[in-house]
Amino acid sequence: MSETWLPTLQTETPQEGYELAITLSRKGVKSTQPDVEVLKKLRPEYANSADGLTAASQVIAINFQTIAAANNYWKK
Repeated sequence: MSETWLPTLQTETPQEGYELAITLSRKGVKSTQPDVEVLKKLRPEYANSADGLTAASQVIAINFQTIAAANNYWKK
């Protein structure tokens, strides 16, 4: 098993939480398709697709919802 890279979902600010959501999304893609050459080959296809970009944004938004909940929506 690989080393732990995500010790917590808690962040200091919503911006850090959003950046973590992007990281989670990217890690998910790399886990799903570990072949870097295939990722590079496919990127132009989804990078120029409104549907592909919308789907990527949706994944980030879902991850951000999870992180926001884990941070009690940053309420103090």
